Amino acid sequence: MGRAIAIYGGTFDPPHLGHLQVADAILGAFHLDALLLVPAFVPPHKRRQTIASPYHRLAMLALATADRPQLFVSTIELEAPSRPYTIETLERLQREAPDSRLFFVMGADSFRDIHTWREYRRILTEFDVIVAMRPGCEVAGEMAGHLDADLRDRVIDLRGSLLPQDESLGEIHTYLTDYVSVAISATDIREAVASGKTLTGMVAPAVADYIAKYQLYSGQL
Repeated sequence: MGRAIAIYGGTFDPPHLGHLQVADAILGAFHLDALLLVPAFVPPHKRRQTIASPYHRLAMLALATADRPQLFVSTIELEAPSRPYTIETLERLQREAPDSRLFFVMGADSFRDIHTWREYRRILTEFDVIVAMRPGCEVAGEMAGHLDADLRDRVIDLRGSLLPQDESLGEIHTYLTDYVSVAISATDIREAVASGKTLTGMVAPAVADYIAKYQLYSGQL
């Protein structure tokens, strides 16, 4: 039997303790063998925004996950000759590990907009999706209200510290989870840097040191 692997894509600008908490919780709840963090070179939906160099974001992810043996940083999107969409990345990873079951991890904001993503129906029907939500975000019906009925039927609400049942893992589903309790956003961190505030409790110490060393988000370099 193949491995169970989660794919956690995103900008990670910068990676913070909320990202790590989600990763750790999902690894345990779904009994995964590994979790890949996949920084996007330039996310398709953020091509008009200014974000840190993908190589800085890659370095910060490597520092943040160095002491977590089940967390790996993938350069698959940074090395791609084009700027791949999520479905293309998932297809490539599945080809490289044909016997593995892939779980795609996304945040609540991304899930709300997933109907605007390229071939989003394939993402939701060909791969398990784990939506990381903060407690009390929305009720399940509202959270999946933008999806067609057949896709809503695939949604399983695991909020309230519920774990997936073995029978649900037999088929492809979209799981709503609230394993994250750290109220941190990348925007908060960038604003804290710009205003000279400490990053203690927001990012891993090595990431804070890296941000300071390269003066990221301060507008000085």
